[in-house]
Amino acid sequence: MGLSFFGLTSNDNTAQVKLAIYKQIHQICFFGKGGYSWPVVYNMPIYLRRFVFNEMKQFYEEEKAANENAAKKHKTSPKNPSSQTQTFNMGAQTKGKPPVSYQ
Repeated sequence: MGLSFFGLTSNDNTAQVKLAIYKQIHQICFFGKGGYSWPVVYNMPIYLRRFVFNEMKQFYEEEKAANENAAKKHKTSPKNPSSQTQTFNMGAQTKGKPPVSYQ
């Protein structure tokens, strides 16, 4: 029997727990957009790391919901013909003028 008090035992799926911790650290560093470095997050107290992770998760979920709502409003709103962008057609000719030829 090992000293389970000082660390994870072999019965605890050590590899899965480590992977979950590393994924959480990676997500904080990646989605923190440069605000956190790996050593800072790795050495952060667990309660603080969980708090930061949950706050980021909540922020990005709210941002996603807002973007989805904006996309739904954009799709359902009637289109204003004056606000449509004009496309340029390379093959179209102007009235009465021959196409320009380059030599």
